[in-house]
Amino acid sequence: MIELNNLKKSILYREKIHQLIPGGAHTYSKGDDQFPEIAPAAIVRGMGSKVWDLDGNEYLDCAMGLTSVSLGHAYKPVLDAVSACLKDGVNFQRPSHLELKMAEDFLSLLPGHHMIKFAKNGSVATTAAVKLARAYTGRPIVAFPSDHPFYSFDDWFIGKTHCNLGVPDQIQSLSLTYDSKDLNTLESLFKEYPNKISCVISEPIRSDGIPENYLQNLINLCHKYGALYIMDEMISGFKVDFPGAFSKFKVTPDLATWGKGIANGFSFCALTGKREIMELGGINNEGKEKVFLISSTHGGETHSLAACMATIKEYKDKNVIEHLHSIGNGIWKGCQKIINQNKIEDYIQVTPCDWFPIFTFRDRNKNISLPFRTLFQQEMIKRGMLFQSSFTPCFSHTFSDVELFIDAFKNSIPVYTQALDVGWEKLLLGKPVKHVFRKYL
Repeated sequence: MIELNNLKKSILYREKIHQLIPGGAHTYSKGDDQFPEIAPAAIVRGMGSKVWDLDGNEYLDCAMGLTSVSLGHAYKPVLDAVSACLKDGVNFQRPSHLELKMAEDFLSLLPGHHMIKFAKNGSVATTAAVKLARAYTGRPIVAFPSDHPFYSFDDWFIGKTHCNLGVPDQIQSLSLTYDSKDLNTLESLFKEYPNKISCVISEPIRSDGIPENYLQNLINLCHKYGALYIMDEMISGFKVDFPGAFSKFKVTPDLATWGKGIANGFSFCALTGKREIMELGGINNEGKEKVFLISSTHGGETHSLAACMATIKEYKDKNVIEHLHSIGNGIWKGCQKIINQNKIEDYIQVTPCDWFPIFTFRDRNKNISLPFRTLFQQEMIKRGMLFQSSFTPCFSHTFSDVELFIDAFKNSIPVYTQALDVGWEKLLLGKPVKHVFRKYL
C-alpha cells in the first residue's frame, strides 16, 4: 500500500517544479491538479506495462503516456530501431532518406490518402488540417463537436473552451460547435452559416461507440454543403483497429490526423489526405498561391521515424489489436461484475469498450463528481494503479495485470461507498482534481 510517507521525493519535487515550469508539466493532463495528493509527482522509468516513481514505488500504468504508448514502455523492437538510427545522427540539412520509406509505409495503410506530412505533436497536425481546409474551400469557419475533449492548443480550438484568455473574439467567432450525438445540430450550422464552413473535424469514435453508418453520414453531410471532413485519429489510431477507425468503418475522410500510439510514445504525428488537398502545401504547382502548411525542423528526426516504422511492423507481424481488445474487454467486464455485485451501478459506470474503457464517478445525488473521482483515483493509486479515469490497453499489458487492476478496483469500492454515506471530505487527502478547461485557477 502506497502512503504519503512513501512519497518523500515526490513531495520535494512538487515543491520545486512549479517555480520552474508553468503548470509543473508540459501537458496540462499531467499536471498536479489532475491527480490526488497521493499520486507520484514524476516517473523515473517504465518497462512494459509498469512505471516507477522517484521513491521507487511501482505502478501499473493505466494510461500509457496519455494513450501514446501502444506496445509498452522501453519496448525492445522499437528501441532497437531507434538505437540503430542514433549512431548515424538524427537531423540533417536535407531530408533523411527514411522520410520516403516512412511515407510509403504509412500511406500503404490508408487507401484513398495519397500524401503525408510529418509533425511532432497533434496540435500542429490538426491546425495544419484546418488551414488546408480553409485554403481549399475558401471558407473561414471550422466546426467541431462541443462534447469532445481536445483538438489543439491553438486559438481555433482553445477559443471555444473556458480557457479562452488571450484569444481575440474575432478568432473565437470563426469556430462553431455542435452535438456529436445529433448530426441535425451540425446541419443546422451549415444552414445558419451558408457557404462559410470550411470543414468539420471530429474524433471518429468515442468509447461509447457510434451508430451504424454514422461516419459515412457525417462525411456525406459535409460534402453536401461543400465542406471537408477531417478525421482526428489521435486517440483512436492504432487502437480501435489497425490503423484506426479509417479501416474499421471503411470510410475515406478528406484529411486525417494521427499521433498518440503510432510511434509507441516517441514524438511523431502525421497529417494525411487526398492529393488534390494536400498538394496545396507543396511547391510543385508553380504559379499557384502557396499554403504554408507544416514547417518543422524536428518533424523528420530519424529516430521518431524509425520508432513509427518499427511500431507499424509489430502491428503487421503480431496480433496487437486482438490483444489490446482482449485486455480492454477483461478490464471493463471484470469491473462491471464488481459494480453489479456491490449494487453501485448508480454511482460508478464503465463504458463497455474493448479499446478504451472510461469510468464515470457520481456523488450521492447521482451527479458526475470530480471529488468522488479523485477519491477513487486515490484508492487505486494506493494499491499500485496509476489511474485517472480510463484504461488504455497496450501490447505489454498481461491478463495478470487485468487481475491486479480488478482486485484494486474491488478493494477501492468500500472506501467509495463509505464516502457516499459520510462525504468524500472525510476520506480524501488533499484537494479534488479540477477540470483542465476551467476559466479560473
